[in-house]
Amino acid sequence: MRVSVLLIHLFLWISEVDQVYSSHQNFHPHSIKIPGDITLGGLFPIHSRGPHGVNCGELKKEKGIHRMEAMLYALDQINSDPELLPNITLGARVLDTCSRDTYALEQSLTFVQALIQKDTSDIRCTNGEPPIIRKPERVVAVIGASASSVSIMVANILRLFEIPQVSYASTAPELSDNNRYDFFSRVVPPDSYQAQAMLDIVKALGWNYVSTLASEGNYGESGVEAFMQISREAGGVCIAQSVKIPREPTAGEFDKIIKRLMETSNARGVIIFANEDDIRRVLEAAQRANLTGHFLFVGSDSWGAKSSPITELEDVAEGAVTILPKRASIDGFDQYFTSRCLENNRRNIWFAEFWEDDFRCKLTRPGVKLDPEKKKCTGDERIGQDSSYEQEGKVQFVIDAVYAVAHALHNMHQDLCPGSHGVCSNMDPVEGRLLLDYIRAVNFNGSAGTSVLFNENGDAPGRYDIFQFQMTNHSHPGYHVIGQWTNNLRLNLEEMQWSGGDRSVPESICSFPCKPGERKKMVKGVPCCWHCELCDGYQYQLDEFTCETCPLDKRPAPNRTACRPTPIIKLEWNSLWALVPASIAMLGILTTIAVVITFIRFNDTPIVRASGRELSYVLLTGIFIIYLITFLMIAEPGVVVCALRRLLLGLGMAITYSSMLTKTNRIYRIFEQGKKSVTPPKFISPTSQLLITFILISVQVFGVFVWFAVIPPHTIIDYEELRPPNPDLARGILKCDMSDMSIICCLSYSIVLMVTCTVYAVKSRGVPETFNEAKPIGFTMYTTCIVWLAFVPIFFGTAQSTEKMFIQTATLTISMSLSASVSLGMLYMPKVYVIIFHPEQNVQKRKRSFKAVVQAAKSLTEKQNGDMKIEPDRSQ
Repeated sequence: MRVSVLLIHLFLWISEVDQVYSSHQNFHPHSIKIPGDITLGGLFPIHSRGPHGVNCGELKKEKGIHRMEAMLYALDQINSDPELLPNITLGARVLDTCSRDTYALEQSLTFVQALIQKDTSDIRCTNGEPPIIRKPERVVAVIGASASSVSIMVANILRLFEIPQVSYASTAPELSDNNRYDFFSRVVPPDSYQAQAMLDIVKALGWNYVSTLASEGNYGESGVEAFMQISREAGGVCIAQSVKIPREPTAGEFDKIIKRLMETSNARGVIIFANEDDIRRVLEAAQRANLTGHFLFVGSDSWGAKSSPITELEDVAEGAVTILPKRASIDGFDQYFTSRCLENNRRNIWFAEFWEDDFRCKLTRPGVKLDPEKKKCTGDERIGQDSSYEQEGKVQFVIDAVYAVAHALHNMHQDLCPGSHGVCSNMDPVEGRLLLDYIRAVNFNGSAGTSVLFNENGDAPGRYDIFQFQMTNHSHPGYHVIGQWTNNLRLNLEEMQWSGGDRSVPESICSFPCKPGERKKMVKGVPCCWHCELCDGYQYQLDEFTCETCPLDKRPAPNRTACRPTPIIKLEWNSLWALVPASIAMLGILTTIAVVITFIRFNDTPIVRASGRELSYVLLTGIFIIYLITFLMIAEPGVVVCALRRLLLGLGMAITYSSMLTKTNRIYRIFEQGKKSVTPPKFISPTSQLLITFILISVQVFGVFVWFAVIPPHTIIDYEELRPPNPDLARGILKCDMSDMSIICCLSYSIVLMVTCTVYAVKSRGVPETFNEAKPIGFTMYTTCIVWLAFVPIFFGTAQSTEKMFIQTATLTISMSLSASVSLGMLYMPKVYVIIFHPEQNVQKRKRSFKAVVQAAKSLTEKQNGDMKIEPDRSQ
């Protein structure tokens, strides 16, 4: 497709040549012709791109005139050098590309005129003679072009005619393709090197999220593509926005570009591959949007160290980091150029236009009226004195490009024309492919003292200076060298400064680093962007992407980067949860001891004997154990303590209620038997009562020892019980291996005894008060049942409490102490009171025989049946 387009252009040109030939003209109004033995072509952007419908616009002083004069200067130096191409003069045909690739293509067809064989046998002058047609000069190599898009367009036609091309400024990576652009070489490194250098700068500044901005065309688009490709391969840098500046931007286009860049405002870094006109308009749009100091530009060599893109926009450009192939100011060119004037530089057809622009004056021309608003040029003005002058950055490379061709021609002449003065027949004409081989083989010290050479693709080695535009803290605001890049970056961060003179490097990152204890949740498709998620609950940060749950016996550290052991707690003696139950139990123990001492002291008194001394002592032992278990429940868990808890927790209640059950059962059987016969029931003697009681107690003891055998007593640390949502409150609880259900099971037998005893107490409620302890036992059991009914909801209702263990321990021990106190208070305190305070009532009464019991039972039965006779009132 591209070759077809070129051929169409070529055919159009041939038709134009026909017209030129037919009119016997050889006129080039937009070129400079310098005669010589060997002619080099030159392509320079003397003018900027014109508006719609116009090829050329304003004059470009630096990129156009400076660079073009550099070629003329180099030709002068070579032609005056007796060692380089002796007796051979280099000439030139220099064309203006007007910064437009299509226009440059049309102009460059001039270079291939001599290579087209045209049959003129049918052309005759008016007198019938054949015309004398001057043969156009043969261009052996072309210096240029500047813009990559222009070089690509021109390279496509020059390769068809095997004309080598050496560029001084085109850096598009596409031109490194030696298959497509085999006759193209350049003395500047390709943008692939530049893109690598710019990526290294971005990484050195700690940025990982940037946008790219490119002028439409080969230079901008391929430069950005190279940067994006290298960044993808290297990793660590993501592209937020990739914006293209249209070749013909409409009104408001740059404001839209700035608005789009602000859609990802975190990406403050902007990688810009654009021509200087587009750079300037981007800065102007940023200024209009009041975003001065927001964007951090990293500019390619098209920005370099130029002043034109940033004039009157210095505050917006402050801090911009730019890159430029390593260069030096050529003193000889400065002397040459500043000495140019209208009189000694007539070979430059654009010099008069430059003169008017540089000195802001107007030359007088015949028939042209002078503008009264502009001063008249005198011709005595001097460059650098009456106008500002600074050598353009690519001057060195223009000179090196010309010298590269000159050295190639010199080496070629030595090989093909040994000992010959001037151009020999072997070099007439110069074979383009052979000259290309000689160009690729040169290696000499260039104008800046650095070596000039090419690799197999025609690329120069990558050597860059890194600049930053700085305004404050410097006596001379402007571009300052802050580093170099030659295959690797050397950047002096201490010399960098940003908007307002700030020395700290601003950030251009998608996401800020996560805090300790936070993991990265990556944004899909954007490896530099993430959301920080806190490792919550009992999780800790395993790595930057993973939260892991701590083991059960650990909890996360305060910064959640590791796990730490969970503190282990137990019920302390100084805790309120221990002090209250312990105080009640201690009071109960003292009271129990007092009762036991009283009973022992008055062991043979009627009240003690009537209460059943043997069972009373057993019952008081059970009450004592119930009080004692409180201290075991509070004590620090150990194997011995846990074993005693298992044994005594249910044993005390089993002893107590076994004794009460035996008593109520005895009373119930006696009265039931008395209703039927006068024969007393069996097993009502004290010895029988003790035997029954111990049998009932042995069931509890047997169950506990079976428990010992199946699961030996041991301690555990329970990390689940006190594991609230806030891990700082998590605790491991040192406890015996007794779950809530095992405690209930341990007490279940005692509860059965309690319920059974209560049933007998209910059945014996009608026994006369004079017969033993049936009613006090009944009241005791009723109260005890109420206590334990209240215990159950409190005990199980605290399962979700953070103080579950403390509440349950306190509830259990207080409930047991209360039940023991009820038994002690209702069964024995009245007796102790009588023994101590009313000893006169502690006397032997008439001994009741079983016959009296039978009579009382019958009387009770008759009363219940309503058969009791009513005695008449004898007082009447």
